[in-house]
Amino acid sequence: MHWFLLALLAVAALSGATASLVGFGIGSLLTPVLALRYGMPAAVAAVTIPHAVATALRCWRLRAAVDRTVLLRFGLLSAAGGLLGALLYTRLGGGSLTRILGGLLLLTAAAHLGGLARRWHPHGAMVGLLGFGSGFFGGVAGNQGGLRAAALGAFGLGPAAFVATSTATGLLVDAARTPVYLWQVGGTLLPLWPAVAVATAGVVAGTLAGERLLLGLPPERFGRIVAAAIGLLGLWLVLGNP
Repeated sequence: MHWFLLALLAVAALSGATASLVGFGIGSLLTPVLALRYGMPAAVAAVTIPHAVATALRCWRLRAAVDRTVLLRFGLLSAAGGLLGALLYTRLGGGSLTRILGGLLLLTAAAHLGGLARRWHPHGAMVGLLGFGSGFFGGVAGNQGGLRAAALGAFGLGPAAFVATSTATGLLVDAARTPVYLWQVGGTLLPLWPAVAVATAGVVAGTLAGERLLLGLPPERFGRIVAAAIGLLGLWLVLGNP
């Protein structure tokens, strides 16, 4: 148990730093680690607690950089999509949709690394569609940060605004979907409190450390890091879900 908690602390710190840098990563890294020991339903519910704490901390510290126009047009619909996706998760079959999400992320990463995404800027109803779609697939798959980052990449935001707006959107999605996950398997969380506490401490430490890296990154390098992270997440979702 002690070795598991030490490994969990290290992964949690890494996930917090990654999220500070690219706007997502806590759920992507922590969920499979916790699932190995406690099973996927309990892991999804357990991750919501450190995820919400780290997201709220990051949102508060980067609040001045949030693009409120994008947040209102994109974030609110993303939260609505996340709620619907969480409600429909058990009916639609999470495994298949997770692989679909992974394929979409791989295509998005290729578009960003190839420069195609920089030449496309969404307008009008497309903004709302991207927001709702990213939240919906995230609610269904239990992981929405990568697709959210992929959609936000089309808005041409700078590094700080990108992470801040992604974080604020993630906070809205968490508020919408977390009660659904906790209602489904929340009763199993009490025996997991040591792991939840360690994960929460780790993501907070990683969040504060990763913020220093974010503020020193030039936009071009930041864009490549985000695209690479999206691609790795997509590959893991495609290959890691039977």
